[in-house]
Amino acid sequence: MSLATSTRPRTLPGAVRALTRLVESLTTPLVPADYLDLVAPLRLSADLRGRVVSVTPETADAVTVQIRPGRGWRRHRPGQYVRLGVDVDGVRNWRAYSLTSSPDARDGLISITVKAIPDGKVSSHVVRRLEPGTLVHLDQAAGEFSLPEPLPERSLFLTAGSGITPVLGMLGHHLDELDDVVLVHSAPTPDDVIAGTRIRGWAASERLRLVERHTAYEGTLDVAELDTLVPDWRTRETWACGPTGLLDALEAHWAAAGLADRLHTERFRPVVIAEGEGGTVSFLHQGIDVEADGSTPLLDAGEEAGVLMPSGCRMGICFGCVVPLREGAVRDLRNGELTVATEGDNIRIQTCVSAAAGRCSIDL
Repeated sequence: MSLATSTRPRTLPGAVRALTRLVESLTTPLVPADYLDLVAPLRLSADLRGRVVSVTPETADAVTVQIRPGRGWRRHRPGQYVRLGVDVDGVRNWRAYSLTSSPDARDGLISITVKAIPDGKVSSHVVRRLEPGTLVHLDQAAGEFSLPEPLPERSLFLTAGSGITPVLGMLGHHLDELDDVVLVHSAPTPDDVIAGTRIRGWAASERLRLVERHTAYEGTLDVAELDTLVPDWRTRETWACGPTGLLDALEAHWAAAGLADRLHTERFRPVVIAEGEGGTVSFLHQGIDVEADGSTPLLDAGEEAGVLMPSGCRMGICFGCVVPLREGAVRDLRNGELTVATEGDNIRIQTCVSAAAGRCSIDL
């Protein structure tokens, strides 16, 4: 046995590479990795994905989705968000959702809580149609909306609607370590409070002080009311997440009190992308906007407007024209497939075979 070990050929890696090339040639246009994706999509070397384990209703228009992430997932910080790629009617869409699970969950699952917004293609799909077993795409967790080390002695959380979701992640993980916590949360009715049973349980056990504002009956929160609701708000480190109007008012209020550095906010804007035939194409770095119809390649539209465009074969073969789509929708002229991006996605597209399918912004 030792003799066989000492005389094993040293050309094995080269033979493996040759065998791999042979297999790839036989499976073209697919490669072995494509077949591995079918049987082991969550493996370490694959693009980061996750498999939906459960979809649990929270309110009439919100659900919590538990996901088993692939082996490449890295531990997140409570309060961070994850970008989720979901295929809706054949189009992959990416959206950012706060992580509501503890990074130390024993089962290794992560969770997001999603509220359907009017005309929201992805949020409505997740709430109404997403099923356990579905494979979704993931990015690593990101964001700076989290608690510091050491933890604050006195803290205040101001949330409204789905703005409570990052705070659920923070409190679910850190509540036992926090000494003095106040949560002020606004929702239309008691039934509209996401994770209402959970946060009311925290309050009943005196782990925090909860102030619920039911806006359908009491109207929206006026920041001046904080002097009554939380008289010592000036002494508390504060985290806020909710609609833009609320956050703008809070930032102005804290700034007027000379306490802007004690307020931490997280903003998520509803994403509704209008898809159509043609639209305005913005070439961001060159400051040029072009009106293009739905049959003109972005490459041609840009060149006609004097935009310096990278190009190659102009047939969709060489990938010499690939640029990031910063935001908006484009249609592949070869097969009609839509590609949709939201701000920050930077999805790469081929401009020679892509046309505007609504307003879109190109990173050029």
